[in-house]
Amino acid sequence: MGTERSTATPAIPGVLSIIGAALLVAAPALAAGDDIPRTASGKPDLSGRYNIASSTPFERDSRFGDKKYMSVEEAERIMAATAAAIARANAASDPNRSAPPAGGDGSGGPAGAVGGYNAFWTDSGSTRHAIDGQFQTSILTDPPNGRMPPVSEAGKARRAGLHPYAYKNTGTAWWIETGDDPYDGPETLSLLDRCLYLSAAATPARPILYNNMKTITQTEDHVVILVEWMHWAKVVRLNAEHAPADVRSLGGDSIGWWEGDTLVVETTNFLASPRVPREGLKVIERFTRQSKDELLYQFTVHDPDYTAPYSGEFIWPRTVEQNYEYACHEGNYAMGGILRGARLLEREYHEQKAEAGSTGSGNE
Repeated sequence: MGTERSTATPAIPGVLSIIGAALLVAAPALAAGDDIPRTASGKPDLSGRYNIASSTPFERDSRFGDKKYMSVEEAERIMAATAAAIARANAASDPNRSAPPAGGDGSGGPAGAVGGYNAFWTDSGSTRHAIDGQFQTSILTDPPNGRMPPVSEAGKARRAGLHPYAYKNTGTAWWIETGDDPYDGPETLSLLDRCLYLSAAATPARPILYNNMKTITQTEDHVVILVEWMHWAKVVRLNAEHAPADVRSLGGDSIGWWEGDTLVVETTNFLASPRVPREGLKVIERFTRQSKDELLYQFTVHDPDYTAPYSGEFIWPRTVEQNYEYACHEGNYAMGGILRGARLLEREYHEQKAEAGSTGSGNE
């Protein structure tokens, strides 16, 4: 058994039938205005749960160039191959396998690239959903090549001053001699290590490795998007003004308004700090219900780290699945282990220094 949702990893014999169902569900063009559920005031009712797991890549494979769409046959082939790869990755591990190499395999990957025993804890999805009957080659649609624009000079300068996300484990408290503070306390660790926030799961949203559920609750004055990853709630105030520019937060300040049947959300006032540098970022999102089972999600990001804005779009398919509880921060034993390990290495460092000093003075 695994934690994957029922739609995430189809069994290989049923791959084609599941793909066919995905094509049928995703193919219709934008629904007529009277075909979508509405609130008592006549606005489109966006409320519900959506699983945005998808095998459509965020950036386009360079082999497609400026080609925005692929054929149905190619999409079917990619979905089948992805489903097969997920099934292989989820296969039970050999109980008689040897232990992984001590300290990892020597590469710079997480945990020395030892990885998990299989893909049990991932749920990235294998399906792709068409927009107006066409399958995209990437979520990014602008720039036309479907790839991120170049980093600006300001972005390069800012990134040069950032704390590294990870440090090489040499088995020593090297930071005592360099003056760095990577493990001084919880605040010196990354937001991911602390299980606090992941921008890719929230603003703008994009399919990620697991926990791809979004739950929308809608009233006349607010829309709340509950993000399964890290249990983040994005509160959108409708027909309101932004908070003062000096009122900032990790997820920014979100306001929204209706343009016809499309909800437009603008998010600014992101936190500005050396460890969470999102100052100057502005994100525009558009939510348009295509049918009772699909939302079209579009976004444009204005980020001073890049030489131009970038935009993308993909389908949010409705689901009957429930959110998993995301208690990563509450049960973050790894962070305590990181800090305790650092204290042990520091103690060893000082003990070795003291021993060396004592030995040296005795020889004089």
